[in-house]
Amino acid sequence: MTSNPMFDLSGRTAIVTGAGRGLGAEMARGLAAAGANVVLAARTQASIDGVAATISEAGGSAHAVACDATKRRDVEHLVAAAVERFGALDIMVVNHGLGPAKDLLEVTDEDLDAVIGTNLNSAFVCAQLAGKQMIAQGRGGAVIITSSSASQVACWGYSYYGASKGGVDQLVRQLAQEWAPHRIRVNAINPGYTENEMAGTGDVHDTPEVAQFIDRFIPLGRRGEAHEMAGPVVFLASDAASYVTGHCLFVDGGYAAV
Repeated sequence: MTSNPMFDLSGRTAIVTGAGRGLGAEMARGLAAAGANVVLAARTQASIDGVAATISEAGGSAHAVACDATKRRDVEHLVAAAVERFGALDIMVVNHGLGPAKDLLEVTDEDLDAVIGTNLNSAFVCAQLAGKQMIAQGRGGAVIITSSSASQVACWGYSYYGASKGGVDQLVRQLAQEWAPHRIRVNAINPGYTENEMAGTGDVHDTPEVAQFIDRFIPLGRRGEAHEMAGPVVFLASDAASYVTGHCLFVDGGYAAV
C-alpha cells in the first residue's frame, strides 16, 4: 500500500489490457503496489499468469483473464469477470496496441485495418464498455488510454500508426467531456520511444545506429523504460488527479516538445 493517501488505490479495481509484457505489465504492477485489485488482460494466458504471480508475490491482488481486446464480446466478458471477482470496476487502462513501421506507399488495406482497428476502434470499445459499467455503479471512475508521442510528432514509417493515435487523443477529449457529469475522468498517456517495447521486435528503429540517432532528439538524451510509465498511470488513476480530465500526458523525455 502506498504511504501517500492521495495515491492510495486501496479498495479500487483496475483492468489493464496488454498486461502480459512491457508497459502494460509495469502499469499493472504499479497499480497493485498502490493498493488496487488488478485484472490483467492479454491474448496469451501464460503471459498474464506470470505477471499476476509477481504481483501476488509482492503482496498485491491480481487476477488474470485471457482476452482479445479487439473483440467486443471478449471485452464484455473481461469487464464482467472483473466485477464478479472484485465487485466493481473503478479504473480502466486501455494499453494494448499495434505499431509496425512501414513505408506509406507499401501500407495495404489489411495493414490499415489492423492498426486502426487495434489502436483506435478497440480503444473506443474498451472505454465504452468500461464507462457503461462505471455509470451503472454511480461512483465515478478513471479511464486511461495509452496513446503515443506519434500522435503529435511525425516520424518515417508511422503514418497509419500516428493517425490512429491522433484519433485516440481526440477520443480522450470527447469522452472526458461526455462523461464528466458521471465523474468519470478520461486521460491518455503518450509514451515516446521506449527501450523495452522495441527490443527484439524487428522494428526498423531497433538498431544501435538508429537508436543513437533518435536519442539525439530526446532532450533527456535516452529512451524511456517501461517502468517509467507506471507512475503516470497511478497518478491519473488516483485522487491526486481528481481535477485532471481530457488530458494527454506526454511521457517521452521531452521528445514532443522539440
